[in-house]
Amino acid sequence: MPRLPEPLPDALGEAFSCADASAAGVSLKRLRALDLDIPFRGVRRRAGAEDAAATGPLAEDHAARQGVLDRARAYAQIMSGHAFYCGRTAAVLWGTGALPSGELEVGVVAPERAPRRRGIRGRQLAPTHVEVRTLEGLRLSSPASTWAMLGRDAGVRELVRIGDVLVRVPRGERGRRLPEERLSTLEELTDAVAAGRRVGAAKLVEALGLIREGAMSPLETDFRLAVVGAGLPEPLLDQEIRDGSGRLAGIADAVWPEYRVIAEVEGDHHRTSRSQWARDIEKHTAYVALGFEVVRLTSAHIRPSGSPAVALVSGALRRRGGSPSR
Repeated sequence: MPRLPEPLPDALGEAFSCADASAAGVSLKRLRALDLDIPFRGVRRRAGAEDAAATGPLAEDHAARQGVLDRARAYAQIMSGHAFYCGRTAAVLWGTGALPSGELEVGVVAPERAPRRRGIRGRQLAPTHVEVRTLEGLRLSSPASTWAMLGRDAGVRELVRIGDVLVRVPRGERGRRLPEERLSTLEELTDAVAAGRRVGAAKLVEALGLIREGAMSPLETDFRLAVVGAGLPEPLLDQEIRDGSGRLAGIADAVWPEYRVIAEVEGDHHRTSRSQWARDIEKHTAYVALGFEVVRLTSAHIRPSGSPAVALVSGALRRRGGSPSR
């Protein structure tokens, strides 16, 4: 029967540098054992140390972020104190739902030299082009400067999706707005673009004009862009709907108040969660009682073209005396 490897010192944590392990008395032979992964040269990670699989409406985004976070924590064991995560890596870690790249993007401020290592894409940045923050113990470019860096490889639609995530105001219990928890503001994004010459500056400027506070998911962003692109009036987003006594009936995704039309963009969790389904029925009934027409939309209506969603909203606006175009 194979002999189990000797236990590692608890002080090393889940990921650790070989230098730290050696200082703790761990032999080179032990560092070659099969219970250790090698995410980067000079780093070891306990095999099977990944966090539990994410569940819920944004499970795929959470899983992608967790994978990047695991790798970032591993590389942090040998990362220079001057370095920080930036670009797409930082965008993923900030929870924007950005698509990760194959490499971790690691930045330094000039005149520091960018790192060169397999699995790492080093970037040297001008001091005016980046602010550095700390998140979960990791150094990252700030949300605004991260977004501005994405101009080099992201399209306008992705920039708008990510920008909407950064500027949205989260809501807590009973729908209370939590502006102190938002990641950035439109003004901060604008300032980041204006900080100096940027690759993709034209795309960034175009995206700035399309970013709105209130889109609570990328699917909602795609819906809004489809509606506006089709020439329909732009809706108000994330709106509190109250009855005559001021009681909150619900928080609607998109509202055309002058036409008494509401659009609700429903991810798959609205179908699979019994409690969410019950809440949806209750608030939609309340909306109708208050004189609204409710258009319920799923991803099938919105992606890839958005034309079914546009047709449904256009029909509702016409029935309420609205014009099909601005």
